[in-house]
Amino acid sequence: MFDTLSERLSGIFDKLTRRGALSEADVTEAMREVRRALIEADVALDVVRSFTDKVRSRAVGADVIRSVTPGQMVVKIVHDQLVEMLGSEAEPIDLNAPAPVPIMMVGLQGSGKTTTSAKIARRLTQQQKRKVLMASLDVRRPAAQEQLRVLGEQNGIDTLPIVAGQSPTAIATRALQAARLGGYDVVILDTAGRTHIDEPLMIEMAEIKAIAKPHEILLVADSLTGQDAVNLARSFDERVGITGIVLTRADGDGRGGAALSMRAVTGKPIKLLGTGEKSDALEDFHPGRVANRILGMGDIVSLVEKAAQNIDMEQAAKAAEKMRKGIFDLDDLADQFRQMEKIGGMQGMLGMMPGVGKIKKQIEGANLGDGMMKRQIAIISSMTKEERRNPDILKASRKKRIAAGSGTKVEEVNRLLKMHRQMADMMKAMGKQKGGGFLGKMMGALGGGGMGGGMGGMPNIDPAELERLTKQMGGAGGMPGALPKGIPGLPGGLPGLGGGRLPGLGGGGGLPPYPGKKK
Repeated sequence: MFDTLSERLSGIFDKLTRRGALSEADVTEAMREVRRALIEADVALDVVRSFTDKVRSRAVGADVIRSVTPGQMVVKIVHDQLVEMLGSEAEPIDLNAPAPVPIMMVGLQGSGKTTTSAKIARRLTQQQKRKVLMASLDVRRPAAQEQLRVLGEQNGIDTLPIVAGQSPTAIATRALQAARLGGYDVVILDTAGRTHIDEPLMIEMAEIKAIAKPHEILLVADSLTGQDAVNLARSFDERVGITGIVLTRADGDGRGGAALSMRAVTGKPIKLLGTGEKSDALEDFHPGRVANRILGMGDIVSLVEKAAQNIDMEQAAKAAEKMRKGIFDLDDLADQFRQMEKIGGMQGMLGMMPGVGKIKKQIEGANLGDGMMKRQIAIISSMTKEERRNPDILKASRKKRIAAGSGTKVEEVNRLLKMHRQMADMMKAMGKQKGGGFLGKMMGALGGGGMGGGMGGMPNIDPAELERLTKQMGGAGGMPGALPKGIPGLPGGLPGLGGGRLPGLGGGGGLPPYPGKKK
């Protein structure tokens, strides 16, 4: 969602950080470019003016810290101001109220209220172990109630039985009563929407609010609607009084202006981001991390959290033990690809790495999409068990059979085998290193006790150590940094894809690099 804005801002700040000293004219010119970039990203005009004025007043005459250039100082000021504009601290859904806690979902038709309701219910059930009841109050849209029921079945969430002919307020009353009698912790009320804001819609929302007395009123807004989303948020807040915002389609090609404007205009926090169609594609909104992504600094902490939630700890521990012994066969490589798919695939991971935005076009040219990993897994799946364990027996005739079975070419099979051979050599070298090299340090920062610890130590993350490792991977004092030095030559020849080192998931759930060419 923020790709275009990130690209524009990175170009502006690159010019600043190359200069040894900045004059007031330099800062003014940079702010003019920043203002233009924000307006193009659909940020509301009054928000843009306020933002650039605050940055300019702080940047001109700012004390420059020793070893930090004036250009880097301006970037830091912009970063801090972005965080302030986005809300400073993450504010998750508040459930501190007597059970059952009513959560009311509001928004326009087509914004994704029903799907988001199911995502939130699934998240509360799986992550917080809450017992959730969902109820659809949408009696106008055909099959809206049935859609919520189906989503509930798919995700193991209870839904209020459908009674034809009931009004939204009657359904809300029945849902609250059923939640109390059934011992539910949370009841989610999925209200009706319209294609536009009108008086009957607002009256209905107000009536439901008066009956349900919701602890949270979440506005679900499509991030692709641009500046209209700001007017939407303001209208709902004035008439109903929202407590937070959920932005859907954050994985789309929207310009990100809605996210930057809505918090500033309404003063209400953005609580969640919908990042895809799947039921688990929902993320907490962390202002600091989003600011890092916008400025090309990456988001290592979110990447590690995703890994912790999605990687099989037992499998990771077994893989780490094999790595220690220098064992790495093609089954292990396939497991690596599957683990990467669980946390968003190659591009999802790269999007969270520092400095990757600067070579975005090269990465796209290297064809590092999910289809690439699926082809690699298909090639490995077309091999016999013996071939996967001992790739040395793969001669020309076997390679032809594997290529035909996987729908690929012999050249792709050869590239995969070359990548595996390089990774196997690297795993052996890492297994011999005391502390496991970079992976050992990363796992140590996570409290996992080195490679064998897996991700089990997530609660013991040392933020300072993780930040230090992040800077080592490319950031410079919190400023936008380049990719790790071991990632040269995209798209020239990652093993099997290009050349150099690309972050992958190691057996211990950490972030070891792909191998580069042997020296």
